[in-house]
Amino acid sequence: MRLLHTMLRVENLEQSIKFYTEIMGMTLLRQKDYPDGRFTLAFLGYGDEKENTALELTHNWDTDHYDLGNGFGHLAIEVEDVYTAAEKIRDHGGKILREPGPMNAGTTLLAFVADPDGYEIELLQPKA
Repeated sequence: MRLLHTMLRVENLEQSIKFYTEIMGMTLLRQKDYPDGRFTLAFLGYGDEKENTALELTHNWDTDHYDLGNGFGHLAIEVEDVYTAAEKIRDHGGKILREPGPMNAGTTLLAFVADPDGYEIELLQPKA
């Protein structure tokens, strides 16, 4: 067994694809419209889906707003340098929710950012 993908519902698919590709460095792996269901699916990731987990963005054509809810936590993405990654995201207009630094009561270096829909992304730097 393996984790195939995580799905997020997004309000503006083009804006979200731009964020995840241009700012977070993912590749758009595939995208398909489903006119009968009035939705579009886009799958993004850091490598081929046969070996890597993907992020599925779902855009329902007739829905222009979602409530994030209180059950979802965050996506976690490993970055080489959390300070550099956060600065790049800030430079591209991304929202920093927690500045880079050691986690509370620990030594793991992390930061939190938000995507265009407000979903939280934890940036984690590998331990030395």
